[in-house]
Amino acid sequence: MPSSSDIAFTPAVKLWQERRGSRAAYARMEAKGGFATTVTPELAAFIAEVRSFYLATASKDGQPYVQHRGGPRGFLHVIAETTLAFADFTGNRQYITAGNLAENARAFIFLMDYANRRRVKIWAPRASSPTILS
Repeated sequence: MPSSSDIAFTPAVKLWQERRGSRAAYARMEAKGGFATTVTPELAAFIAEVRSFYLATASKDGQPYVQHRGGPRGFLHVIAETTLAFADFTGNRQYITAGNLAENARAFIFLMDYANRRRVKIWAPRASSPTILS
């Protein structure tokens, strides 16, 4: 059965983990259920405090794009245990993220709390099924 970590830990990544000695530890984590796939109350509280994040998408051909998103606390918020929403403030009108999402629904959000040295990584392999690594 696939693990939620398979989104980040592709066969190539697992090979590198094996070569570098970290695969056994991640295999134990996977055996215990892998990464979370829903927003917990603790994660919701973390998200409520966020004032910025990075949103990564890729074109249908795999060309990556990362964009910073920022706003007041609460501009990124939890709608449901697998759904986040954010205020989409007017930017430079290039629409690269929107175009990428129109042809490739995969996305990645990186949340960083620099002051407390905490971070959360959220993969959305399909719009309805995020994977959360915190």
